[in-house]
Amino acid sequence: MLPSGAWGKRKPRGRRLGWVRSDARGTMWARQEGLHHPHPHTVVRCPSSSSSSVSCSGDSEEEDMGLLEVSVTDIKPPAPELGPMPDGLSPQQVVRRHILGSIVQSEGSYVESLKRVLQDYRNPLMEMEPKVLSARKCQAVFFRVKEILHCHSMFQIALSSRVAEWDATEKIGDLFVASFSKSMVLDVYSDYVNNFTNAMSIIKKACLTKPAFLEFLKRRQVCSPDRVTLYGLMVKPIQRFPQFILLLQDMLKNTPRGHPDRLSLQLALTELETLAEKLNEQKRLADQVAEIQQLTKSVSDRSSLNKLLTSGQRQLLLCETLTETVYGDRGQLIKSKERRVFLLNDMLVCANINFKGQLEISSLVPLGPKYVVKWNTALPQVQVVEVGQESGSYDKDNVLIQHAGAKKASAVGQAQNKVYFGPPRLFQELQDLQKDLAVVEQITFLISTLHGTYQNLNMTVAQDWCLALQRLMRVKEEEIHSANKCRLRLLLPGKPDKSGRPISFMVVFITPNPLSKISWVNRLHLAKIGLREENQPGWLCPDEDKKSKGPFWCPILACCIPAFSSRGLSLQLGALVHSPVSCPLLGFSAVSTSLPQGYLWVGGGQEGAGGQVEIFSLNRPSPRTVKSFPLAAPVLCMEYIPEPEEGESGDESRMAPDPSTTVHPTICLGLQDGSILVYGSVDTGTQCLATCRSPGLQPVLCLCHSPFHLFAGLQDGTLAAFPRTSGGVPWDLESPPVCLTVGTGPIRTLLSLEDAVWASCGPRVTVVDATSLQTQQSFEAHQDETVSVTHMVKAGSGVWMAFSSGSSIRLFHTETLEHLQEINIATRTTFLLPGQKHLCVTSLLICQGLLWVGTDQGVIVLLPVPRLEGIPKITGKGMVSLNGHCGPVAFLAVATSILAPDILRSDQEEAEGPQAEEDKLDGPAPEPTPTPASHVGRELTRKKGVLLQYRLRSTAHLPGPLLSVREPTPADASALEHSEEDGSIYEMADDPDVWVRSRPCTRDAHRKEICSVAIISGGQGYRNFGSAPPGGSGRPAPCGETDSALLIWQVPLTL
Repeated sequence: MLPSGAWGKRKPRGRRLGWVRSDARGTMWARQEGLHHPHPHTVVRCPSSSSSSVSCSGDSEEEDMGLLEVSVTDIKPPAPELGPMPDGLSPQQVVRRHILGSIVQSEGSYVESLKRVLQDYRNPLMEMEPKVLSARKCQAVFFRVKEILHCHSMFQIALSSRVAEWDATEKIGDLFVASFSKSMVLDVYSDYVNNFTNAMSIIKKACLTKPAFLEFLKRRQVCSPDRVTLYGLMVKPIQRFPQFILLLQDMLKNTPRGHPDRLSLQLALTELETLAEKLNEQKRLADQVAEIQQLTKSVSDRSSLNKLLTSGQRQLLLCETLTETVYGDRGQLIKSKERRVFLLNDMLVCANINFKGQLEISSLVPLGPKYVVKWNTALPQVQVVEVGQESGSYDKDNVLIQHAGAKKASAVGQAQNKVYFGPPRLFQELQDLQKDLAVVEQITFLISTLHGTYQNLNMTVAQDWCLALQRLMRVKEEEIHSANKCRLRLLLPGKPDKSGRPISFMVVFITPNPLSKISWVNRLHLAKIGLREENQPGWLCPDEDKKSKGPFWCPILACCIPAFSSRGLSLQLGALVHSPVSCPLLGFSAVSTSLPQGYLWVGGGQEGAGGQVEIFSLNRPSPRTVKSFPLAAPVLCMEYIPEPEEGESGDESRMAPDPSTTVHPTICLGLQDGSILVYGSVDTGTQCLATCRSPGLQPVLCLCHSPFHLFAGLQDGTLAAFPRTSGGVPWDLESPPVCLTVGTGPIRTLLSLEDAVWASCGPRVTVVDATSLQTQQSFEAHQDETVSVTHMVKAGSGVWMAFSSGSSIRLFHTETLEHLQEINIATRTTFLLPGQKHLCVTSLLICQGLLWVGTDQGVIVLLPVPRLEGIPKITGKGMVSLNGHCGPVAFLAVATSILAPDILRSDQEEAEGPQAEEDKLDGPAPEPTPTPASHVGRELTRKKGVLLQYRLRSTAHLPGPLLSVREPTPADASALEHSEEDGSIYEMADDPDVWVRSRPCTRDAHRKEICSVAIISGGQGYRNFGSAPPGGSGRPAPCGETDSALLIWQVPLTL
């Protein structure tokens, strides 16, 4: 909150209309360019230095923002209206006019809502006698509403002028930039957002204690034309900027390239997204403080938990209402009750929920519950247990597991040391099936020794039995998997029994949906990693104190591993790529905690000697080497080539059943001796599919690909383009490539955009058409001829570049090639490296709204950038990692994998989804067939296999399921369908990390997906820039200061 009189303490520059801002909280100025005043008689005056309050406020000095001296009722611009539509407009121009109309209508409705808050609620409450709400509380409830209305009244006036001249200019983006890029807007909205929880608390308390106030709110709601409550009106400022963003996104989609409004719209989208992100973060922090305060009220002042909560060292990572369930020894549900569960950065707290107050109030203002703490425990002692894990590691540790909520464990339960959770018999039934399968396999072996031939006793029947039991086991595995989707089982420590044996108790929560379950397991896992010494803290924000921790969502250092298994060779790192794989084999807990599934390909070598490739598997709890092989020369660059999309491969691939023509993911390597090697992915054998030499045997410095070409940047300034082929190898490396001369120096980096490729040579960047391979244009990225562009990364409509010398990075527009921003990285690292004046950027990466910058000092800087299609300008101070390398950061790479879509399916979707989706997918198929379409779809998506038709007719009347490999006809719609493509049936190779997988199921492609992300940095050794020793407590760095090392950061799942 700003202090009184912080604004408007210098002389005004005059009476100008438009947005008013305080420069450095001092001089007030207004932007006038492009804005015309439709009402010359409206006086808009900045307060002089002697004025201490706004004349129209009538409140204390505390509300004075030094804003405009404007009476709200005096500003009555005519409703902005578009004139008649001119003839000859393009379809995009027509759509833009409609979107402009939506902006005008939306803004008018918003301004009217703000006026209603003041005129229908604030003013009557201030004037009411006797007062039902004191003037002080009234000011607190409606804090900053008047200032927000002032801002949008000015914006509405400027909007009117733009509407009047729309057909002549068609520009709206610069108005948003001028209006919402000012610090005044952020300050006013920040104050409002931070105060919102307090305002609602005051209203709720007044409703409970003052019947006259409650009656006033009811009367106002009934009299309003739309019956919107005071809460409904006051929440609109929080929702305003997301609405603006949606409207501007639509406008940008219908604004063609080259349009004078396009860059302005992209900048406006960036400003609004940045503003919305800051307000969201402040609202989240305010809600976090409110939740912790509410929780603290329920704890005794003398308790240790109260001291922990009030110490100011606790961050609330997750808070949700879950349903706790208690089951009996037979699996029957004994009771269930809603609990409020709080995940703090170092503890887990569970509380009872106690709603008090009149129910009728909840329709006017949200009622906050009161909590009664049930239990709390330190986070390292909490374990997530899935169905099937109960009778594993815990029994052998001599730990007695009891029910939470059950009075006492039965004597039988203690003797057997077994407790049933949720669906009690699923895992036992699966074990019974496994035992039965072992018996049937023995019977099969005995049948194979028979000398005679029998109709109902032969190997065909025996194999049918085995396959049938395997099918039943798959169904049971899916039932267990489904039981895990929304059940969060936590093993918590209890007090030891009389014999001193530790007792743990199990708590079972039902989450609202599978996403919630994934979120809890993921946050619990990362919070535990965050308690390691190397992550305490892991990031610092370079604010005034230089000590503040990074926010809870920052990446967490998961591990540090040596880059090469052969340490004695002193191999230098060259490049790294991630080859993802699908991961439905993982349990429900594993997909929430593990690193992105797949393989890391690490390439490097020794100058003047050979090269080396190390392949790490991420399919285990900790990365480990699965393959390593030498090369003739050091690896300088690598490129991962995924499977071509359907649009790229054409219709022929659908008709061709020949597996040899299927294009699998590949990894391309560029070597110092000019070789280009193409390797198959790990799950197809890692064989070298093709090789070629660059023109002139020039070292291959960089690689990138487009849908139609593989591009190689060479040492002599040549750009070689290899065309795509339709065979098993994606690129034609046998024919001579198309060569373009970009410059005389080396091509240091390439960047593939939608329809072009950017190639850097020296300080210049050349834009090449990705299809015709014609040079479109060239521009200078740096004025010094001795400097080279070394790195380029794209986000939204901008490209960030780093250079061979200097600590600055620059932002360029992808369409106009305009230089938009320059950031000096050295200013972010001075408090870590005092006296270090010369710093150079050695690597760049953009991922999930964060720009990662690696330096030659081993320091890694994190800067926030917008995620949307605007301009990726840096607006925040960012963070600096306390974990880095002893030498230059050789590369920064991202590893991502999409979690199996089946994980997100609820129980209802499990029953109805596959059938409905198959009908939708295969229903329109024009091919006539007597078989139902849904059955055809199921057969097409299932792997080819032996389906035996044999059936024992004489046993049809006996009880029990038919033991046959054929799936029984479902009795109802809820029967569980199963296909090998849907489940988790993989053929395991000799190495359990290497999965041989079939093609993914196409019908799951449209479902919502969750992306698991990790960031990998490579460099010389490991260094902790804080006070902690290298490697942290209990986890020393497994490599020396001169060995090449990989640091892996895990990013919280984006749900």
